[in-house]
Amino acid sequence: MTGVLIRGATLLGETREDIRIRGGRIAATGRLTAELDERVIDADGLVALPGLVDLHTHLREPGAEASETVLTGTRAAASGGYTTVFAMANTSPVADTAGVVEQVHALGIQHGYATVRPIGAVTVGLDGERLSEIGAMARSRANVRVFSDDGTCIHDALLMRRALEYVATFDGVIAQHAQEPRLTEGAQMNEGALSGELGLSGWPAVAEEAIIARDVLLAQHTGARLHVCHVSTAGSVEVIRWAKARGIAVTAEVTPHHLLLTEELVRGYDARFKVNPPLRRDDDVRALREALADGTIDIVATDHAPHPAEAKECTWAEAAFGMVGLESALPVLQTTMIETGMLDWEDLARVMSSAPAAIGRLDGYADPLTEGAPANVTLVDPAARRFWSRNDLRGRSTNTPYTGVELTGAIIATVHGGVPTVLDGELRPADEVAAAAARLREAARG
Repeated sequence: MTGVLIRGATLLGETREDIRIRGGRIAATGRLTAELDERVIDADGLVALPGLVDLHTHLREPGAEASETVLTGTRAAASGGYTTVFAMANTSPVADTAGVVEQVHALGIQHGYATVRPIGAVTVGLDGERLSEIGAMARSRANVRVFSDDGTCIHDALLMRRALEYVATFDGVIAQHAQEPRLTEGAQMNEGALSGELGLSGWPAVAEEAIIARDVLLAQHTGARLHVCHVSTAGSVEVIRWAKARGIAVTAEVTPHHLLLTEELVRGYDARFKVNPPLRRDDDVRALREALADGTIDIVATDHAPHPAEAKECTWAEAAFGMVGLESALPVLQTTMIETGMLDWEDLARVMSSAPAAIGRLDGYADPLTEGAPANVTLVDPAARRFWSRNDLRGRSTNTPYTGVELTGAIIATVHGGVPTVLDGELRPADEVAAAAARLREAARG
């Protein structure tokens, strides 16, 4: 089989069309007749979306392969409908040199389940003291355009200014983990009445909001692009809304878990719900949903943070921060935003595909699902409904917060660069995906 025909898909939830894929690109759309060399995917009742793009994924390789690898992480991504993931820099060694980002990028190409775009560290070793090899990473084969010390905040204002000035010279962006370190020392959960009741150190909203306020002003001063990672409070939304109204070049993301889960889940001291930034109040969740709907928050990003079982199946104080989220992201968004009428399928394609691609300066997503566009396609069954379990996970770690939660929507097929990575809801074998991707690369060179 040299081609793929997706038959009867509803594009962006609107018109029903067929999609022909040849040579890694969309060859035609409309009413089409299957050809002898085509694999036919029956998409009756399915919604066709452009391949999803995650601007905030932790793949852990190199250095923490017990939690995740580029292979296992991109398998999880494909299972969740993603065709591109941006891999955060907090690996070991840290992705602060051209050599490390090129290694991560090459592993993504080798495995073929998703395009992997490395994010470069802003500072050497994420230590917040000296700028990393930003220019070398930008010029490398990995073509890095997003830089972040995610996991730690760039708290030094002068260093943040210098980083913004540097990336502005080549249209890069700094993705800030907004967490004032002195205000969050020893913090375990959202600060408020519940943290006092549970005897856990509180994480005040102002620790996030103060850094965002400082950084949007620095972005205005330098004329650089700023991206705010995992916004979690109503106050942060107001700061970002203020900055956008003044034309400051700021974008922001929200995670699926901050759109659904609240601090009340911490009552059981179940470390699956321990995350950075912490789960917040009902009022914050409502504000985040409204901000995503009105465009104040630009995108959804998973902050997929895998950990081995021993890092989560322990006491709350000793547990690691983080949740896996690639496989569950779209069902959570359908449940929280589509079913509530706050977004439609075209909006969802924007916040989970074209907008994150634009922030990361990723080619091929500006006019997706049209003739000539790269063949990155996700097929969703909007009628599917199931209680989430660990059996729905395809990565190496199982620290999902959604076990037992009923979610709507299921990924039925994912096509990455013309290669089907998921068919009938199941991942295709790794050797078949890698071989098919290699054949397409060879054909493109020839």
